[in-house]
Amino acid sequence: MRVLVTGGAGYIGSHTLIELLGQTHEVCVLDNFTNAKPVVLDRVRSLTNGKVSCVTGDIRDASALDAVMTDFAPEAVIHFAGLKAVGESGRKPVDYYDVNVAGTLALLHAMDRHGVRRIIFSSSATVYGEPEYLPYDEAHPTNPMSVYGRTKLMAEHVLTDWAAANSQASAVLLRYFNPVGAHASARMGEDPADYPNNLMPFIAQVAVGKRDKLQVFGDDYDTADGTGERDYIHVVDLARAHVAALDYAAGHTGARAFNIGTGQPYSVMQMVTAFRRASGQAIPTAIAPRRLGDIAKMQADASRAQAELGWQATHTLDDMAASTWAWQSANPDGYGD
Repeated sequence: MRVLVTGGAGYIGSHTLIELLGQTHEVCVLDNFTNAKPVVLDRVRSLTNGKVSCVTGDIRDASALDAVMTDFAPEAVIHFAGLKAVGESGRKPVDYYDVNVAGTLALLHAMDRHGVRRIIFSSSATVYGEPEYLPYDEAHPTNPMSVYGRTKLMAEHVLTDWAAANSQASAVLLRYFNPVGAHASARMGEDPADYPNNLMPFIAQVAVGKRDKLQVFGDDYDTADGTGERDYIHVVDLARAHVAALDYAAGHTGARAFNIGTGQPYSVMQMVTAFRRASGQAIPTAIAPRRLGDIAKMQADASRAQAELGWQATHTLDDMAASTWAWQSANPDGYGD
């Protein structure tokens, strides 16, 4: 299948390219490289010996979208392109609605103009908000607590209504939990542009000596050790979920949401302990006050994905820590070294 991958040079997108090429799909990347570097596509090509075409452009740019739709003629789209920092979204709400919602609308308009009827959407478990029960299943009420989460939920509504309006359309909404880890080659991984927004790259930067300690935001939650618990998923498992979703979209119409997680939450301190094991580094920590909007625990019920996509996570916590350390220690400056 010919697959257009928006934001395909990013952390999750680039790992998904590896899996798509491994399944003999043809891929074309559309990326404006705001949060990614072109060199990652060279690494994808070298690891797969595959062909990756790339168009530098923005998903809000109708002419760029029309050009890639005409030249590449995709049969499906995997839509990663977007802004993703929860804290930043509160400071720059208009930017987040513009890119994440208006960008999705522009993409759908272009798909309609060119008769493309399948889309896999990079959504987020942040659409659920404070848990009414755990684990979250897809029927859990949605009440996002951040601008970022609201933009993801709004885009989900747009995609759901788009699919309902066309009997041939398929929209698969993948609600990620917490992606971590890196490719087994240690040639690809997460490369935050500035201040890490996620726990694992922060731990890795402490381990490699780029930061002196890890701030742990709150140790008085109602969890096993008092630190927040999250459902972490290895990025390769997440990438494989997109291939499974693509196969699903080929045989189903309408919109369908799927949780993509492991169902096994780990605390901040459990993650630190696992990384100490993997790296042999001390990883100093310091307790800081809770952050506004943080919740005690997130946990996925991913049984729908297993039943309907034929997908489940296979990587362990130690796999996540070891692959992140291999990537960070081999590439202390990410893709910039």
